[in-house]
Amino acid sequence: MESYGFLYWVGVSTVAYLSLRLSYRLFSAFRVWGLAHKDVVGPALGQWAVVTGSTDGIGRSYAEELAKRGMKIVLVSRSQEKLKEVANNIREKFNVETRTVAVDFGETDIYNKIEASLTGLEIGVLVNNVGMSYEYPEYFLDIPDLDNTIRKLININIFSVCKMTQLVLPGMVKRSKGAILNISSASGMLPTPLLTIYSATKAFVDFFSQSLHMEYRSKGIIVQSVLPFFVATKLAKIRKPTFDKPSAQAFVKSAIKTVGLQSRTNGYPVHAMMGWFLADLMPSWLYTKLSLSLNKGTKARYLKKHKKA
Repeated sequence: MESYGFLYWVGVSTVAYLSLRLSYRLFSAFRVWGLAHKDVVGPALGQWAVVTGSTDGIGRSYAEELAKRGMKIVLVSRSQEKLKEVANNIREKFNVETRTVAVDFGETDIYNKIEASLTGLEIGVLVNNVGMSYEYPEYFLDIPDLDNTIRKLININIFSVCKMTQLVLPGMVKRSKGAILNISSASGMLPTPLLTIYSATKAFVDFFSQSLHMEYRSKGIIVQSVLPFFVATKLAKIRKPTFDKPSAQAFVKSAIKTVGLQSRTNGYPVHAMMGWFLADLMPSWLYTKLSLSLNKGTKARYLKKHKKA
């Protein structure tokens, strides 16, 4: 009988704990997604916003949203031709000043050029968006051109975040205000087989952001880790938006409203529900097993299509 009583209280305690967690999640979701909030991102943080990987997808949408809010924009990406096109479009559409810096984030000798281009600018927002993934899911040792892929993924996904932060953060600290938005990925929330390097680099971005936020929030600096699931972009190879795969514009419009409310966000209501399920309900072993199976299927479809082409 005593063992039954013990099991009873274990069950009651477990249900109470899960109920409290669910209640907290629902309250947090309502606070973020259900209530109106004052936007904290804009020229009050500083006249200029710097966006890396800004000619397509999420990066371009952040640049446009920030310009819409009245910020001057520095676009940093690889192709000068695309940069010029996007800069002209933003300048004409939103009537703000724009500048461009053409660099390849796959290299590490580019930051003196970037620093010179940013000298004298009052930078209120930095969006570390530039990123690189695999062409298709693959086992680590079978990744084509593995040495070069390792170098590029680390330089683009990790080194760029650290160096751009190093360049911009001192000015923010001096003025006691600013926001650094680091675009990670849901793939960085838990290990993702067949996207091993990408998943690991995005996990770095997430941990770096959380730690940096704790270091500098008392100095008036917001650092946010943004962990989207699939968004309809060229990088994700998704053309048409769906209910759970929003357009880059819809995602950014949603995500930017969470700045100042969440230091770690999935950025979009449906993605937030998916993130909650992944973090709190699904066992990590099951997630990695399902990820392996799904990525094997994606790999098979890619190789089949590639061979037919």
